[in-house]
Amino acid sequence: MKNKFFWGVATSAFQLEGSPYADWAEWDSILNFNPNVTDHYNLYKKDLKLLKELGVNAYRFSIEWSRIQPKEKIWDENVVNHYQEIIDILTDSNIEPFLTLHHFTHPLWFIKKFPWHKDESVDKFTEFAGRIIKKIKGVNYWITFNEPYVLLLGGYLEGCMPPGIKDVSLAVRALQNILTCHGRVYDIIHVYNPHAKVGVAHNMAAFAPWRRWNPTDRLLSKIAKYFYNHSLLDAFLTGTLHLKFPFRRVMKISLPIKDKLDFFGVNYYTRVHLRFNPLKKMGVELRHRDLDGYGLTDMGWEIHPRGLEKVLRYASKLGIPLIITENGIATRNDRKKIRFMKSHIDVVEKCIREGIDLRGYFYWSLIDNYEWLQGLDARFGLYKVNFDTLERKPTKAAIYYSHLIKSRNF
Repeated sequence: MKNKFFWGVATSAFQLEGSPYADWAEWDSILNFNPNVTDHYNLYKKDLKLLKELGVNAYRFSIEWSRIQPKEKIWDENVVNHYQEIIDILTDSNIEPFLTLHHFTHPLWFIKKFPWHKDESVDKFTEFAGRIIKKIKGVNYWITFNEPYVLLLGGYLEGCMPPGIKDVSLAVRALQNILTCHGRVYDIIHVYNPHAKVGVAHNMAAFAPWRRWNPTDRLLSKIAKYFYNHSLLDAFLTGTLHLKFPFRRVMKISLPIKDKLDFFGVNYYTRVHLRFNPLKKMGVELRHRDLDGYGLTDMGWEIHPRGLEKVLRYASKLGIPLIITENGIATRNDRKKIRFMKSHIDVVEKCIREGIDLRGYFYWSLIDNYEWLQGLDARFGLYKVNFDTLERKPTKAAIYYSHLIKSRNF
């Protein structure tokens, strides 16, 4: 019997609706001018109708922890009921909900008192997740964390995301606690829904040496590929996380996550070229280069469809279903957006034809939204948003995606 293929779109709560109680609301001053972003919290019924227009059969979205628990001792049942209503609308429309529990943002009280490098963070997040799991009905696909390595890099190595720390040892501790949470939450979900499917959404990129003739650049590319793409997969297979930072000893960390995945979410956007530069952090300089002729996105990222095949082939070693939980492009050019979509879905078709157990494709994003550290100018949406009037308009790419869904029979 052929497995169902999920055609979907992906969003995150904070990027659509904001939250006055979230760490990011205080972190990025641009949100002072658009605190409600697209006002999706109030316009959600209108936005969910767009899913039916597209013809998708799945929708990936997140719940905003800071709205549900704005203070450590306050739990807002009205907000929980709001997200339950979204789930009910989806299931009534035969659209499968994919619910993300953690998509970068935290309540201010959490990030100030119990950031991820503190052991209390595990109990605080597990308590939150457990209450949601017990309360929410109608969800069979759960994503515990979105891009834990991006959270690690931005929050603990670059310091460009909350909590704004630059410390390798604290970064390692934070990652250990986040993945420990995954293991605990995985078990809780299966207690309440033994048939549920639980995964993570892992950002994977293609890596290449800046100068192919340079052995140091090639070595850095190899290290980056293992650390960023592969180390998490190996940890789920073995229960041991091996971390190798440039010019440091390998660290081995035991984690309670072995085989605690029912599917694996791949977020894929770009290829990155690396070279050794002693003046840069950890001696690594990053660059995007348009070597394939597809151009760069409005965020300066290289468009590299072949990289999607490479990361999917490696992820398939997990031996569980794969789902592309994010893939998209920031551009105002509809033709470029359509070309991006077609080239990547061609790769999806090729991988399925060659035996990779790929069960879904989620385009990022449904509507234009707030993009971390980029404000409102990175136009990923299939539907354009006028941030002054909050009007949504379909792009030609939305029409094309709807056509693709009907014409591709995976």
